[in-house]
Amino acid sequence: MATDLATVLGDRSGPLVSTAEHVLAALRGMGVDNATIEIDGPEVPIMDGSAAAFIAAIDQAGIVTQPAQRRLIQVLKPISVKVGDSFGEIRPHASGFRVEVEIDFTNPVIGQQSYVFDLNPEGFRRDIGRARTFGLMCDVARLWSAGYALGASFDNTVVFDDERLLNPEGLRYADECARHKVLDVIGDLSLAGLPLLGAYRSVRGGHKLNHAVLTALLADRTAWRVVEGEAARRTARPVGEVGRGIVGGRVAAAFGPDVS
Repeated sequence: MATDLATVLGDRSGPLVSTAEHVLAALRGMGVDNATIEIDGPEVPIMDGSAAAFIAAIDQAGIVTQPAQRRLIQVLKPISVKVGDSFGEIRPHASGFRVEVEIDFTNPVIGQQSYVFDLNPEGFRRDIGRARTFGLMCDVARLWSAGYALGASFDNTVVFDDERLLNPEGLRYADECARHKVLDVIGDLSLAGLPLLGAYRSVRGGHKLNHAVLTALLADRTAWRVVEGEAARRTARPVGEVGRGIVGGRVAAAFGPDVS
């Protein structure tokens, strides 16, 4: 499926924080896997801190169903990465793409949250796309003093101090922080280059962990295969078993190593 966002977003720059994963998540979440992204500026506009504006732009531009078979990366065996007290794993899943996120902040207002999401356009629009990026006031102040995140504000970031939520309008979801982590996972793992068939679990994770798990997956050529849409609807065969639906060629990850 394809879409054209160039004439829809226009000059809606606003505050700037690096949020390319929100665009990628919106495309993947809405089922678009064939798009050209052009950016006229230093980085992607943060909009309201979620993917909502990009979902609206996709809706306005429209989605075209193309005649070619969709190609996907099917996970064939579990791949896991541990970084400090963070853990990430991607494993085979019977159908589609699932995200399981657990967060555990010492900040008592955020605390422990978890969310499980099976990717589909309707659910993404309703349950994930509007979840905003979040942070602690002490971290935001430190970033500002160092010259980073200068576009962050209460208009585009959910901010907590040690005792309460500081945004006067409140949360969009009671577990908005966990849902935003799901949004980040969908965007980060879209950098595989093709939609993934598998289940991804993240415990106390973030962009670096997502990048590390995806790197480890693609580095192990026995852990995945490329299939076409029809083959993707069947349960994964054991590693090494060859069947119909395999597409020739290699997958090249589209990310760089220095991901925050």
